[in-house]
Amino acid sequence: MTDSSALDPEDRKIVTLARSARARNGVPEGAAVRDETGRTYVAGTVALDSLKLSALQTAVAMAVASGATSLEAAAVVTEAESASPEDRAAVRDLGGPETPVLVAGPDGTVRETVTAG
Repeated sequence: MTDSSALDPEDRKIVTLARSARARNGVPEGAAVRDETGRTYVAGTVALDSLKLSALQTAVAMAVASGATSLEAAAVVTEAESASPEDRAAVRDLGGPETPVLVAGPDGTVRETVTAG
């Protein structure tokens, strides 16, 4: 576990945004990504009959749709122990394999930081 106060302020911001999206929308996961210019994109889980996207996949899609060409970092707030391979792949596709993915619990405590790998 990582003390959230020890995080870089910009990383703490995306964790807070992800946590807020999860709570506000009442969804299983919230996520936020920061692009190469410092802009953030925030999303929750999408669970329609015809479309299923994790929060992190949705945040990456929003960044791409808004013209982002790279990612500096990503965060997901989830009950899961880690970011799924599919989530890491979405981050890797836009940000590259070294992009950090912060995985936090519902309380906002970062449990681990992995690379998109």
